[in-house]
Amino acid sequence: MNWLAHIFLSENNINFQIGNYLADPLKGKAWEKANINIIKGMQIHKMIDSYTDNHLEFKKSKNRLGKKGLLKPVVIDLTYDYLLTKNWNKYCNIPLDKFLNIFYDNAIKNMYTLPTNAKIKLSKLIEFDLLNKYQNLEDLYKSFKRVDTRLSPRLLKRDSVSRYYDLVCENIDDIEQDFLIFFPQLCLYIKKNTNNSYLTHWKC
Repeated sequence: MNWLAHIFLSENNINFQIGNYLADPLKGKAWEKANINIIKGMQIHKMIDSYTDNHLEFKKSKNRLGKKGLLKPVVIDLTYDYLLTKNWNKYCNIPLDKFLNIFYDNAIKNMYTLPTNAKIKLSKLIEFDLLNKYQNLEDLYKSFKRVDTRLSPRLLKRDSVSRYYDLVCENIDDIEQDFLIFFPQLCLYIKKNTNNSYLTHWKC
C-alpha cells in the first residue's frame, strides 16, 4: 500500500499518522526521543507492508502485469491507492478532501516537533498534496512518472513504473476486484494491532 492507505490505516492521532507515513522515507527508523505514537505508527507501517506483500490478492494483482518485472510491487501499491481513492466512501466516514485537510492542518501544527529531515519529507507531502493524486487513471499515470524520476539510471535501464500503465488499464477491473477482497482483510488485521477506539473514521 502507498501513503494514502498508510494514513487511513492509522489511529486517529496525528503523531501516529505522521509516523506511519515517515516510516517509508526514513526507512523505519525513529529519531531519539520520538513521540511514542510516532514509533507505533512506524511499527504499523511495517506490519501493513509485510501483510500486503504476502497476501494472495496482492500477488494476483502483480501477476496480472506479467510474469517478470522488478517494479510490479510499486505499481500495485500506487494502483491500490487509486482504488482506495475511488472506493473511499466504502471505508471511511469522512469525505476524502476533509480527511486530508484535517491531516494536513494537524501535521503543520506538529511540524515543530520533528527533526529537520522529517520536516522536509512531510512538508513536501503537504505542499504537493501527494495524498490526493489518484482521482483518475490519468493522475495515476502521473504518479507513475513521478516515481520514475526518483529511480536510478541503472534501474531505469532494466524497468520503469510508467511502462506498466497500459497493462494496469487493461486489467484495472480485475485488479479492483483483488483490491476489494484484500483491503477489508487488511483492515481487520490492523484492527487486531491498534486501539480500535481511535479508528472512528473507519467504516470497515
